[in-house]
Amino acid sequence: MSLTIYQYGHSPYCIPITQALTAGGIAFETIEVAPHTREEVIRASGGKFYQVPLLVDGRRVVGESSGASLDIARYVDRKFLRGRLFPAALEAANLILTRHIEGPLEDAGFKLTDPFYVAAIKDVLTRTLVIRHKERAYGRGCVAAWKRDRARLAAEFDALLDPYETTLRHRPFLLGDEPVYADFALLGVIGNATWKGWNQLPKTRTALTAWRKRLTAFRYQP
Repeated sequence: MSLTIYQYGHSPYCIPITQALTAGGIAFETIEVAPHTREEVIRASGGKFYQVPLLVDGRRVVGESSGASLDIARYVDRKFLRGRLFPAALEAANLILTRHIEGPLEDAGFKLTDPFYVAAIKDVLTRTLVIRHKERAYGRGCVAAWKRDRARLAAEFDALLDPYETTLRHRPFLLGDEPVYADFALLGVIGNATWKGWNQLPKTRTALTAWRKRLTAFRYQP
């Protein structure tokens, strides 16, 4: 059975899934979704889902049941990673970290990337529809405002990274010697914020920089 992830390569929610599968040595393919229609997701899920990521495992289609769910990550954990993304003993701490990472931190991070991402879309129809989608969620002129407020947003993002920098000075991963889902979530948010080098982690974030290299190279033992 083939395993396919429908994704945006820069998505802070897609990066954790593909990197966790990579860490587990699981073979998969990715399909990049058209940002203005999400047609690939809609067709692959028979109209059940429209958001990315979408996981198709043979005949099994797995999407998120809500904006705050972790259904895809938990499916990957159960089937492929034997509970290492969500170890029972670390459940509370793992979820508390994940909610912060995929909440306030992600909210500041994606606003740093989106003005560059939108500007890089060459097709005017696609670009306009993507802007319209953003404006329906965040208000008219939001992308231009994020571009204008980039310095403030970068400072906010950096301040929110501070506890992670402190933690990772003392241990290899957020909750111990092996990464849990919160690590991959953080990798996704940082990967999104720094996509294509449009933004950079501050040079002072030495522990986060070392952790990022360590996590992308990490492979779970069989």
